[in-house]
Amino acid sequence: MDILLTGSDGFIGKNLSVWLSEKRFNVIGLDRNSGDVLFPNELLTCDLNYDVDVVIHLAGLSGVRQSFENPTDYWKQNVIVSQRIFDHFKNTRILYASSSTAKEPWRNPYAMSKYSMEQIAPANSLGMRFTTVYGPGAREQMLIPRILKNNVPYINTNHSRDFIHVYDICSAIESLLRQSQISAFDEKTGVIDIGTGITNKLTDIMDHFGITTEKRVGGDTERLDNKADINIITSYGWEPQYELKKYIEDNRRTN
Repeated sequence: MDILLTGSDGFIGKNLSVWLSEKRFNVIGLDRNSGDVLFPNELLTCDLNYDVDVVIHLAGLSGVRQSFENPTDYWKQNVIVSQRIFDHFKNTRILYASSSTAKEPWRNPYAMSKYSMEQIAPANSLGMRFTTVYGPGAREQMLIPRILKNNVPYINTNHSRDFIHVYDICSAIESLLRQSQISAFDEKTGVIDIGTGITNKLTDIMDHFGITTEKRVGGDTERLDNKADINIITSYGWEPQYELKKYIEDNRRTN
C-alpha cells in the first residue's frame, strides 16, 4: 500500500513513518520542513501530484496555549492547508488528525481550528481525534516530558487527561489501514476517538511520583477531561498496550 504522510517530520509523523515502513507499507513523507533548506516544502503551494492509495494528513499546528498567541497561523495551517489536501485528493481515502479538543471548539483557537477542519472534511475521509499523546519525540514543554525531567512548574488541579503513547497511536492507525481490505473502511466516515479510554487526574500523577509543584485551578480555555470513547477503534481489534505510570517509572530521572 502506498501512503502519502503529511507532517512526516513531526512528533507523531516521525514515529508513524518508521512504524509503517517496518510493517512494509510504502510511506512517502511530506512536511513543510522536509524540502531544501532554503526552500521549505510549504504545504500551501507544494506539488501534491502523488499517486497513492491512502493519504494520512498529520500536518498542522498543535498546542492550546500557543494558539492564543498566533490564532491566524493555526487557522492557516490546520484549516486552509487541510482544505487544499482535501480538494486535491477527492478520489483517495484520507485519514486526518483531529483532536479531542474539537469536542468543545469554543474553548480556544486550536480547538476551533480542529473542529473547523472536521466540518470541511469530505466524504472520503475519516478524522482521528487523538487525546493527549506522549512518548519518544514529544515536545519538551508538554507535561509528560516535564515529569520525566522533574521540571513541572505547576499543575491544574481540576484537569484530567487521557494519555496515549505514540506507539499506540501508530498501531491504531495501522489497524485503520488494515480495514482498507474490507468495505467497512470505505463506509466509515466522520470522526473517531483514539485514546485509551482511561483518564488520569493530574494531581494524582503528581502525588503518585511524589512531585511537589504549584497547584492552580485551570480556567475555561481547556477541557477539564478529554476521555476518549474507544468503542469504534477497539471493534477493529485494536487495544492500547502502553500504561502511563509504567512509562514514567521506566524513563523518569530520579536525581
